[in-house]
Amino acid sequence: MPRVAVVTDSTAMVPDDLVAEHGIVVVPLQVIIGEECYEEGLPESSPAAVVAALADKTPVSTSRPAPEKLREVYARLAEQGYDEVVSVHVSGEMSGTVESARMAARDAPIPVVALDTRAVGPCVGFAVLAAVQAVADGASAKDAAAAALARSSVTRSLFYVDTLEYLRRGGRIGAATALLGSALAVKPLLTIGEGRVVPHERVRTAARALSRLEELAVEAAQERRVEVAVAHMSALERAQTLVDSLTERLAEQLAAPVRCGEIGAALTAHVGPGVLAVVVAPAL
Repeated sequence: MPRVAVVTDSTAMVPDDLVAEHGIVVVPLQVIIGEECYEEGLPESSPAAVVAALADKTPVSTSRPAPEKLREVYARLAEQGYDEVVSVHVSGEMSGTVESARMAARDAPIPVVALDTRAVGPCVGFAVLAAVQAVADGASAKDAAAAALARSSVTRSLFYVDTLEYLRRGGRIGAATALLGSALAVKPLLTIGEGRVVPHERVRTAARALSRLEELAVEAAQERRVEVAVAHMSALERAQTLVDSLTERLAEQLAAPVRCGEIGAALTAHVGPGVLAVVVAPAL
């Protein structure tokens, strides 16, 4: 049975305790504030620092990890005795991270399967945990990647943003550009389709958006056992309200407590403050 390492990137939002428990390797994206470039996770590139920069109208952008960075990660894992790597990443439609992983894999000393989940945020994290479970069950890197992709493909991601402006600036808005002309009159609910941000529906108020996110999450759960994550930036009260409601309504279906946390700096750069997301994944 091969010894398989699981690698992901910092947009996956895998909780720190699970990263430590399962030995997941997390490679940071780059966050560029003004003219300074930092790895995600440093104090200088915290989500709060990004929010402050956006408020000051300081340019904020992101960049993929360099292939050399990932190549170093894969080489280090080989030195640690791993036989294969499954590298699970954010959608290639929104980041060049998986391209860097594939470039690095060509020169890696051990086989690397670099996976484009076609997803973002907690959905990627749920895919990572599917890969972890598959590896624990004896899967190869190829089979672990298949398990990760299978889970991400049936995981539902829905989110609300106060404004589409940050997505527009970063070019991550996809088909949701159709909403720009009426963005002042509506509050958009968005989802991920074909690896990009696409519109789901429009509502009139933030309160209605919160209510619809709850309803859509319950619909996504169907009758299955599920895991649920709620993510936000500068919207803790809204997030906690959603967590409490989903905990009550999905009580018999939850395989674990509803997770709640802030999105990271790289994602904050593209959605801005006020974002509220809910992700529903089938339980492993």
